[in-house]
Amino acid sequence: MIKKTVMAILLIAGGMAANQFWPLLEPIVSSKPSDTDRLLQVAFDTRQSDLQVGGSGSVYKILSDDLKGSRHQRFILKLASGQTLLVAHNIDLAKRIDNLKEGDQVEFYGEYEWTKKGGVIHWTHRDPRGRHAHGWLKHQGRTYH
Repeated sequence: MIKKTVMAILLIAGGMAANQFWPLLEPIVSSKPSDTDRLLQVAFDTRQSDLQVGGSGSVYKILSDDLKGSRHQRFILKLASGQTLLVAHNIDLAKRIDNLKEGDQVEFYGEYEWTKKGGVIHWTHRDPRGRHAHGWLKHQGRTYH
């Protein structure tokens, strides 16, 4: 139990440190999706937000676009761990994924925000003001940012 708690603290602290100093770091996406899955599970369990993360999942459900304010393409990804994440991809700042289908694999790099349903990944685009880490989505070999 203590070992798991220490690991959770290190993962969260590492995520917070990476967010605080993101301009100094190159975006890193783990080559092991299970590492990201564990980090996101800890973030969910501890209600952590504002974590810059990268990973992948399969499209579980495609939702209607959110058209209030900045427009967002929305879909739910299911990670290998079973956790689900809502992806809110700003289509005013980045191209939408037009041919997205349930079951498709999508890689992501963006900011995780806790929600009671699993969390949201947003900032999956470039920041035009240069104040936030640039994010992206990858689908069928194409990058959307």
